[in-house]
Amino acid sequence: MTDGRAGKIASSAHWRTQEMFLLQEVMNLIGKGIRLDQVAREMLHLLSEIVGLNRGRIVLKDPNADGYRIAYAYGLTREEIGRGRYALGEGITGRVIQDGHLIIVQDIDKDPTFLGRAVERAQLPQGAVSFLALPIRVDQKTVGAIACHRIRHRERALSDDLTILRIIATMIGQLLTLNERVEQKTRALEEHNDMLARELRIKRARYGIIGTSPALLRALAQVEKVADATASVLLLGDSGTGKELFARALHLASPRRDQPFVKVNCAAIPENLFESELFGHERGAFTGATDARAGWFEQASGGTIFLDEIGEMPAILQTKLLRTLQEGTVVRLGGKREIRVDMRLVAATNRDLAGEVARGRFREDLFYRLNVIPITLPPLADRRSDIPDLVLHFLTRANQENQRNVNLTQAAIAHLAHQVWPGNIRQLANFIERTVLLSNAGVLDVDDLRPMLGDAGGTASVFPGVRDGNGVPPPIAMIRPYLSADSHGPEQLRLALAQAGGNKTRAAQRLGLTERQFSYRWRKLQPTA
Repeated sequence: MTDGRAGKIASSAHWRTQEMFLLQEVMNLIGKGIRLDQVAREMLHLLSEIVGLNRGRIVLKDPNADGYRIAYAYGLTREEIGRGRYALGEGITGRVIQDGHLIIVQDIDKDPTFLGRAVERAQLPQGAVSFLALPIRVDQKTVGAIACHRIRHRERALSDDLTILRIIATMIGQLLTLNERVEQKTRALEEHNDMLARELRIKRARYGIIGTSPALLRALAQVEKVADATASVLLLGDSGTGKELFARALHLASPRRDQPFVKVNCAAIPENLFESELFGHERGAFTGATDARAGWFEQASGGTIFLDEIGEMPAILQTKLLRTLQEGTVVRLGGKREIRVDMRLVAATNRDLAGEVARGRFREDLFYRLNVIPITLPPLADRRSDIPDLVLHFLTRANQENQRNVNLTQAAIAHLAHQVWPGNIRQLANFIERTVLLSNAGVLDVDDLRPMLGDAGGTASVFPGVRDGNGVPPPIAMIRPYLSADSHGPEQLRLALAQAGGNKTRAAQRLGLTERQFSYRWRKLQPTA
């Protein structure tokens, strides 16, 4: 074997090794699931570094204009890429895309159809430079071209360069196909998600529930899951978490949506009127009963009755409520006949009913009857991402109702989102309304809110009646606390009432309570007073 032939064989083996390495690297890139633009540029990089096919570019349809443009390139400047735009049939690249055939320009200086648009001749090597352009096909249709410069006189055979370019062009076509399918599925998923988001917004708007936090959506999903059932639902959670809104949502999502929704606040009904209000009365049942009256259960028949603060129901009426739930009938006060009712009961409490049962204050059998489907509503502390939306909602409502035009800066809204809201949504709504009514400025920033929050740089956790370690009362906050039903003992209530000269409104103010909160606590004391 002559030295020349041996050299050619060795050179051929070297190029085959390089080709295999190039293809292996490309397959590794594809296997890693890297984005199309990264894979395409790395392919062109490897073509240049390994087999010497320089200034490679992939030309595809311009999504924003007619014609084609350089989509991916290696060895070209940004300006050169920007100049690489071609109409169908224009120049070598345009003809390859139009005809779908390979074109080889042996010497770009001697071919009048070679545009030289992207790369100026002065930027290319001296001597003969070739230009190779091959079509890229998807589903037997030419969608673009891959092209590169090549030094004409080199050791590597032109046929070998064309072979590797054909392989790369095929891979690019397959990648484009996969990319299009992924984009189609992504678009379909995005459209589906948008549809679900629209439905969710419609449902929230329909229910009057604001927010998209995971905690809120979980509770709302539970409501919709049990909406078609007839079993009783017990809404649990802190005061001010929106139990009435969720009860209405349950009603609106149910087949009973076109029937009555009756709300009863058990804590607001005097004990001597409780039976008459809930179960109705016949004429002459008591002094002043000049006419028969249907109770709330009868009025809710066919629909939903919402018993808020059910933990405050007197023990004697708990027995009658249990009978109504078991038998589906009511007997009016002073009446003898049973009246059939068909209503869905939704009850709510912020009390620990299981603890009340253990203390003998709530019937165990009624508790189990109510607790068939318990749903715990999240406090605002678990819904901080919803606070900006809630603030804007309450701000708009307060402005409209009071004919004001008060706005908050983004920093102010963010500040509110970091406050402590023990009274939850009700407390936030009251604060926003107070802010609108008391503000003299059109746009409020963080510093404008701090005095209203009673905030000296911390959080809105300062409330009337609270003293520091030195016994000094802190600044009075504009936000009223939401306290448990046993927050004040008998002596505190009696002392406050005495100091207020028997005026319950003033006594309530002294303790940081509403008049309703004070009156409720005072009534509870009367049997043992």
